[in-house]
Amino acid sequence: MRDLVAIDEATVKRAYARWAPVYDLFFGWLVRAGCRQAMKIINRSPGTLLEIGVGTGISLDQYRSDIEITAIDLSPDMLERARAKADRLNLTNVKDLLVMDAENLEFADNSFDKVVAMYMLTVVPDPGRVMSEMQRVCKTDGEVVIVNHFSATSGPRGMAERLMAPLASALGWRPEFPIERILGQQYLRMAERVSFGPFGMFSLLRFERMQDPISRDDHLRELARQPEMASVKPKGQAATTRQIRE
Repeated sequence: MRDLVAIDEATVKRAYARWAPVYDLFFGWLVRAGCRQAMKIINRSPGTLLEIGVGTGISLDQYRSDIEITAIDLSPDMLERARAKADRLNLTNVKDLLVMDAENLEFADNSFDKVVAMYMLTVVPDPGRVMSEMQRVCKTDGEVVIVNHFSATSGPRGMAERLMAPLASALGWRPEFPIERILGQQYLRMAERVSFGPFGMFSLLRFERMQDPISRDDHLRELARQPEMASVKPKGQAATTRQIRE
């Protein structure tokens, strides 16, 4: 597998400082689509939740009111808008909105019932490190939910993503990002996958935080048994999900 194109923290901050004033206008439709998929899972039950990469706070008013939210972002410019939204809508279940590096979370082990990251793993310098931190702060028997772009392995989309890969620093995100890059965490078992958006470009992954370890080979065998991601049906119909069984 080819190495990911390098993106550093300073590049991410510069990119999102530029995007912050117009982020909702240009990307709001996309982020909301991912939020809808995530909320079908997250809003099944109350609890404590950490959202990593909250951005301008598009998701904040979508959580059920008995979920206590802590959210972080690396970009102060984005987080300023998230705070303004929480204040404007009087979102009393939003406990903290903090500037923090997702690769070095300042929380104790087993702190949250649910951990979610939407559209941010392609922009961090070390996605594997972020997954490890999400695993660490999630309680045993809790859930980690990922919404992200994963690149195609073949076809026109795969070719386009490979051609765009060198532009990652300018874009502030990686067009070429294989799903295998986030698999292999010792205590995270992938339990559910669903694809959505144009050409199935985006995916929701739900992981269960296990007590006993899981090998990376087991993760890859499960992935190989699922040749295609499930697709979201047209508007008005339920999403089709694949359950990944032991």
